[in-house]
Amino acid sequence: MKKRIAVVPGDGIGKEVIPAALSVVRATGADQSIDFTEFDWSADRYLKDGTTIPSDGFAMLERDFDAIFVGALGDPRVPTNIHAKEILLGMRFKMDLYANLRPVKLLDESLCPLKNVKPSDVDFVVVRENTEGPYVDSGGVLKQGTADEVATQEDFNTRKGVERVIRFAFDYARKHGRKKVLMSDKSNVMTFAGGLWQRVFKLVAVEYAEIQSSHMYVDALCMHMVRDPKQFDVIVTNNMFGDIITDLAAAIQGGLGMAASGNIHPGKTSMFEPVHGSAPPFAGKNIANPIGSILTSAMMLEHLGFTAEAEKINAAVLAAVQQKKTTQDVGGTLGTKECAAWIAETVSKS
Repeated sequence: MKKRIAVVPGDGIGKEVIPAALSVVRATGADQSIDFTEFDWSADRYLKDGTTIPSDGFAMLERDFDAIFVGALGDPRVPTNIHAKEILLGMRFKMDLYANLRPVKLLDESLCPLKNVKPSDVDFVVVRENTEGPYVDSGGVLKQGTADEVATQEDFNTRKGVERVIRFAFDYARKHGRKKVLMSDKSNVMTFAGGLWQRVFKLVAVEYAEIQSSHMYVDALCMHMVRDPKQFDVIVTNNMFGDIITDLAAAIQGGLGMAASGNIHPGKTSMFEPVHGSAPPFAGKNIANPIGSILTSAMMLEHLGFTAEAEKINAAVLAAVQQKKTTQDVGGTLGTKECAAWIAETVSKS
């Protein structure tokens, strides 16, 4: 049976980079075994009829599709960005996509802002817990607008949630031949949440004796990520810290335009999205970097079992970066469409 992929281009540059990535997927020949179905969930749809996602949308995605390919969401015409929250966070929380997987790989020395850092020095993965922490939106405000205003934001960490994402990180390391898993927290200050992460990490690590386990406070992690990124292999952390350190990691690999991600629940319908924003000022100008979306499509193909096709895409992207067949933000002179077309042609010849 063909694999079924739901496509949500979204807003802004998402409408350009997602079709660009799909053109590369088609160049691999994988589209012969895949059915794509596009959905218009976006700011345009919300402004038209008030729909963010249909009432049965998440159930339909889980029932009818093997993966979801999502572009950027966010539009200044919707100041609250309610559509982005309900679509994107809705998928993560309501579909229980508990592991956010962010590969961090430097393709060319010229892309890294750090001195004397080579591609072999930046090759690690961040696994971010994706359904808990402060993102559950629990808290409140007292005496709002007064000098005595009090705001609280609660950080939720469950044993189930912590254990499954830590186990995901170790399983990923084992499957992909990685030798180290580092857990990062701030347990010297956040003693209750951090204490749970510490206890569970030590218990799970015992089951993976062949993998070196270690711990680092998140502030130290940020420092060492800049000073010596080569030491890292697999990093697992909570939702908020993962949100922060993955942007730092993206800068090391060449910027958000180069960053791919997957939102995974093993055995269930998972969602893949490039991590850059919708960038309204750049939309429609054929200047957005499509490589993050293209690399995300490769992640999705590998997840669905199209390993050879994913490898072709990754190799073609590497060639594009090395030969400067890219957009201006990463050293090239091509537009969005032209960059994707070059990569697609390279894939088709491989």
